[in-house]
Amino acid sequence: MSLPLSPPPSASPLPLDAEQRALLEQLTRNLDSATLWWLSGFLAGLATPGAATVSLSLASAAGATHSPARPETAADTLTIVYGSQTGNARRVAETLLAEATDRGLKARLLRADAYPLAELKRETRLALVISTQGDGDPPDDARGFVEHLLGRRAPKLEGLRFAVLGLGDSSYAKFCEIGRVLDARLAELGGTRITAFGEADVDVETVAVPWRAEVLRTLEALRPADTGAIGDPSNAALPRAAIIGPVAAAATMPTAATREAPVVAELLANLRLTGRGSDRDIRHLEFAIAPAALDYTPGDAAGVWPVQDPALVEAILGAAGLDGDTPVTQGADTLPLRQWLAERRELTRLHRPFLKAHAGRGDSARLAATLADAAATTALLQTTPLLDLLAEHPAAWMATDLVAALRPLAPRLYSIASSREAVGDELHLTVGHEVFQGRDGLRHGVASHYLATLKEGDTARLFIERNERFRLPPDASRDVIMIGPGTGVAPFRGFVQHRAATGASGRNWLFFGNPHFRSDFLYQVEWQKALKAGQLHRLDLAFSRDALRESPHGGVRAPGGGSHKVYVQHRIQEQGAELWRWLQDGAHLYVCGDATRMAKDVHATLLAIAQQHGGLDPDAAADYFSGLEREARYARDVY
Repeated sequence: MSLPLSPPPSASPLPLDAEQRALLEQLTRNLDSATLWWLSGFLAGLATPGAATVSLSLASAAGATHSPARPETAADTLTIVYGSQTGNARRVAETLLAEATDRGLKARLLRADAYPLAELKRETRLALVISTQGDGDPPDDARGFVEHLLGRRAPKLEGLRFAVLGLGDSSYAKFCEIGRVLDARLAELGGTRITAFGEADVDVETVAVPWRAEVLRTLEALRPADTGAIGDPSNAALPRAAIIGPVAAAATMPTAATREAPVVAELLANLRLTGRGSDRDIRHLEFAIAPAALDYTPGDAAGVWPVQDPALVEAILGAAGLDGDTPVTQGADTLPLRQWLAERRELTRLHRPFLKAHAGRGDSARLAATLADAAATTALLQTTPLLDLLAEHPAAWMATDLVAALRPLAPRLYSIASSREAVGDELHLTVGHEVFQGRDGLRHGVASHYLATLKEGDTARLFIERNERFRLPPDASRDVIMIGPGTGVAPFRGFVQHRAATGASGRNWLFFGNPHFRSDFLYQVEWQKALKAGQLHRLDLAFSRDALRESPHGGVRAPGGGSHKVYVQHRIQEQGAELWRWLQDGAHLYVCGDATRMAKDVHATLLAIAQQHGGLDPDAAADYFSGLEREARYARDVY
């Protein structure tokens, strides 16, 4: 992400000459969004009277090469660190920062991978907001932070007051596992809790709101009576954002679509990518967008607010024996039960609190036995949709109680499969239609079914979820290696489009896999054209359910003889020597797709390549790829 250096057609020219614009572009090229927010507030502060002392502090830090200049952290500053896979933890952390500064508390905000670990031993106030993904794993941007905190180099923290909020999904066995582990570790190192560990389910704000309130209430009580607040006249010489952190200037930025305020986008095309005979229904969707509200960069995701399938809503009403026209009041809203279920509540995913509440309303001995077994409960949560639960284990629900017990409907995120440099004012998605067999018929994923059944001219509510850690290299001469089986190929379509449209001179290498060559080769014609045009330089394919052989055509793998299943990690291993050479020459490496199996298998293969072709021992291989992550040369977008 960089600051816009060219004004829109209706704006007056920028007060910068060509050399100044070049310097500004150089300054902002490698900065993440949090640092850019900080910089915007800093510069705004310099434009006000009395800011000369701060401009000197910026100048004195200009020689730093690896981290942006930050004001010195005072002993009573609240440091907010977040680790986020889908953006929820980041939003909670940003809200905590805004609420803290509104109360006059000094605070700063840092993504976990940007946090200077050497500062941990000097912290006196720490709020950690971190999600858990997959089978109890940390988010990608927090892996180094977690490893350091759990490792032998972690410092004693007797002077630290801390609070931890974990985010997760209670349908998984290791719900909020990372947050729970870090909360215990901070206490073990000598820290004192500001408030109890918070466990936020998918309806994050239910827990996040009171957790933030308790953190701030405690910190306000700890603030010395003679300490001036941020807004005091004695602090007027310092620009507000320079004192409190990177996102304080957010309120002055132009309005764009957000999770809370999505915008409507019209569907231009809905095409099935998989062919006849495929057991998968994968769609390519194209939306018309208003750039001011839905501008994006390759690597970003689109948030989609779905609507439940009307047939599913009616089936649930029937199974629960409820009238869809019954008015239900929750908070300030009064809506018919049918509308609550269609637009406001999760119907395709169960969670533990609802399961327990349902068991308490029925008399099913079998359900009670399942709940007494942790493994059986996890399996039930992950395999049984709400409709099947209501049919198999009937229980009496009142309309108001049912709405209160169900989780709020949450948006789904999809990697954007296009570049605006290539497609203009459009946004493209690659969506796998989730379909599985239920108790008495097919069941569907809420968002994938909603999107798959949209017709041209229909609209959907969208917003952009920034992914600053999944960006093409600022140096367009760098090579890129992209590993994206299945719908994980989506962002790489945008990457290749962008590199071609902007004339990037670096080479592009794609690894793609799916079950069958003939029916599941997503964007086959586009990749073949890109190879022919020199926009894609290597393409390695793995079709796991086909017999495979090697083709002499440009490194492409195609159907042929053989009987074993081949996945992308096998192709990576086969090309290990060449892949290692690309990395040694400065290539950037990207992985997108399934977190539970594919991403772990690919990472294990990369470690093996570093040992086999780089001569590294296991620890050195792990350190090598951790170093690539810190340099933003190894990025993963996994789910």
